Amino acid sequence: MDQPLRIVMGQLNLLVGDVAGNTETLIAAASRARDEFSGDIVVFPELALTGYPPEDLLFRTTLLDRAQAGLVKLAQTVEGIDMIVGHPHRQGDQLFNAASLIRGGAVEATYLKQHLPNYGVFDEKRYFSAGDRPCIVEVCGVPVGITICEDVWADGPVEQAAQAGAKLVININGSPYHVNKVHERIDVVAERARAASVPIVYVNLVGGQDELVFDGESFVVDATGNVTQRVQAFEEGLYTVDIDTSQTPVTPKSGVMVPWLEEVESVYQALVLGTRDYIDKNRFKGAVLGLSGGIDSGLTLAIAVDAIGAERVEAVMMPSRYTADMSLEDARAEAAALGVRCRLIAIEPMFDAFLAALADEFSGLPADTTEENIQARIRGVLLMAISNKTGKMVLTTGNKSEMAVGYATLYGDMAGGFSAIKDVPKTMVYRLAEYRNRVDRVIPQRMIEREPSAELAPDQRDSDTLPSYGILDAILERYVEQEQGPEQIIADGFEPATVKRVITSVDSNEYKRRQAAPGVRITPRAFGRDRRYPITSGFRRD
Repeated sequence: MDQPLRIVMGQLNLLVGDVAGNTETLIAAASRARDEFSGDIVVFPELALTGYPPEDLLFRTTLLDRAQAGLVKLAQTVEGIDMIVGHPHRQGDQLFNAASLIRGGAVEATYLKQHLPNYGVFDEKRYFSAGDRPCIVEVCGVPVGITICEDVWADGPVEQAAQAGAKLVININGSPYHVNKVHERIDVVAERARAASVPIVYVNLVGGQDELVFDGESFVVDATGNVTQRVQAFEEGLYTVDIDTSQTPVTPKSGVMVPWLEEVESVYQALVLGTRDYIDKNRFKGAVLGLSGGIDSGLTLAIAVDAIGAERVEAVMMPSRYTADMSLEDARAEAAALGVRCRLIAIEPMFDAFLAALADEFSGLPADTTEENIQARIRGVLLMAISNKTGKMVLTTGNKSEMAVGYATLYGDMAGGFSAIKDVPKTMVYRLAEYRNRVDRVIPQRMIEREPSAELAPDQRDSDTLPSYGILDAILERYVEQEQGPEQIIADGFEPATVKRVITSVDSNEYKRRQAAPGVRITPRAFGRDRRYPITSGFRRD
């Protein structure tokens, strides 16, 4: 056992449900790993054949039949290189999350995932049964243990594989992104490697799937937990890992060490990838959005252009009587800087028509948010009409701070197909805009510096309704992300009335969030998959 072992990590972007397309992608990647990279074995992500997560598609016998046929086709088509492939595996009346070694035209061994995550965005116990034993295969004379994702986050499977004789462990993953997740992964995997005294090769999925983004960032640690190789984030690729088998324990050779992305850069790349894949995988011709001259729509436009190119993005300015000249100036300036087609549709005639039609109904009643919401809904109707006619998807522009407290209009600015910044707190919106301008100054500085306003009423400011965003986001971080109660938050020095007002707004606006467009998840506690609260509830946090 003194010949080096070359592993090729297949960090791929796959499409959930497209088993035939995924199979062809794996065949092409395996052929490249053999011919261009001289790999002994190529390793693909968790549930690569079906894409991850397939959710209730797993209840469809057709999908499972296709996955089995894809596995057979892989075995029959690819020669001259071993493959580890993630796939669903039926065994009697049970279904398992599995990884199989394919060699010499056949499936030689299959591992069944032991630890099934059932928290946050994960609900694998809804679909899968758990395995209970290790799977050790020899690759070029090296005993290799196979594990899947959550198996390295818990005691047991890696140590079990080592006790069964594994000198190296391969862990395949569908691990979604959130801020700083990569550091958590490396810490956990390094600890597991040290505990079992074996190197671990960690191969992760990349790409956007509905609200989830998978960042890739595959890596390798040696038996002491030191990282010997770390590859690109948010990019597909094949990456070689050379294992020195002449030593005991076998030792990964030093490989490429891609520099860490700073936090704001990783968030921006996640938003771009998630937006691109949602548009392209759902076969939209492009994107259209309302460009108000405010920071949220300004950032969303930049993300859209970086995701799919300026030629596929359309911006629409829809001013009313309350729209400031500077808003139109800044919107035009950004569209020009990005090379985006930008048109103006004044909503004033439509707003007048609505008010005239409702004059009798509103007689004797004072103006309030009703009139504000009419303006927002007119804009929503216009954008959806453009979407229907052109095949471009409407990108909504609300951020997490607004979604948390319901500072948005149902069927108005919430109308659309996808929300790039849905999980981005307002304070992060500003950081992202500044970051994007470091790359290429396209967002007018005045957009970033001016006081935010919905411009739906005379001299309106967000601060008329909300605490400052610095205070609001700090409270939301504690209440939404950390599940702290009002007493804990107030004890941190926040004004009691403000805390209670924010919490009441969060609790009372669940019905709005249920009707919001999906959007990229970047935090560990996003609205939707992570945080599921009832709309109708008698529970009150006093």
